[in-house]
Amino acid sequence: MSAPVVHRREVEPDGAPPAGGPRIAVLVSLNFPDLTEPVADLVRRFTRTALSTLHAVGARYELVDTSADGLGDPAASAAYDGLLLLGGGDVDGELYGFGGPVPNSYGVDRRADDHSIAAIRAVAAAQRPVFGICRGSQLINIAFGGTLVPDLEDYRLHRGGPGQPLFLDEKVSVAQDSRLAALTGTGRLTVRSGHHQAVAAVGDGLVAVAHADDGVIEAVEHPERWVVGVQWHPEDPDGSADHRLRLFDGFVAACGA
Repeated sequence: MSAPVVHRREVEPDGAPPAGGPRIAVLVSLNFPDLTEPVADLVRRFTRTALSTLHAVGARYELVDTSADGLGDPAASAAYDGLLLLGGGDVDGELYGFGGPVPNSYGVDRRADDHSIAAIRAVAAAQRPVFGICRGSQLINIAFGGTLVPDLEDYRLHRGGPGQPLFLDEKVSVAQDSRLAALTGTGRLTVRSGHHQAVAAVGDGLVAVAHADDGVIEAVEHPERWVVGVQWHPEDPDGSADHRLRLFDGFVAACGA
């Protein structure tokens, strides 16, 4: 049986983009290694929801498929008004100092990792907003010199178990006076999660601003720059539309400032 393929036409929203809104570079690997049909369906649904939400809050986007051939200069992302990094496969453990085999690892694509990290550094250096979701949040942390937990030993709060749906509702607590708290409007959230890795050592200049009930770091941000990473998936269409719109609207507003 051939591997599933996610096509751009399956994730692009219908209708014309907004006129004159901020231009966002969106990085996502549509076809990463180990892709199965159920995961491919998640990529289609989540990516389409993210792109549709950008349009809904007045932004235009340029989709950069980091799994495609012919990737250009990652620094080109700094020419846009902001950078959005979506979820996907695991980050190569060597990039955060983990040399051994990673339990439950899937979807590792070092070329996509290197491109994304270089783009994050270029956009952050240009003082443009950066927003990362799940894998995107982990890449932000690594780009700033941080590390990851390769495999959460107790995953029960963070993903479904064997034979269960991957994504579940997770409770997270958000630090008061953080940018994330201002975006979400609350200190306690129910979010959609499906992850087996998480931030370990927080990157230089970043701070942890959300935690799960077991203490696992669920979000990081930069206190001075508009750099935010969330471990959960606001672009899951089964999650809260209000929460998704708050995060995307705040990001796009920062991109247009």
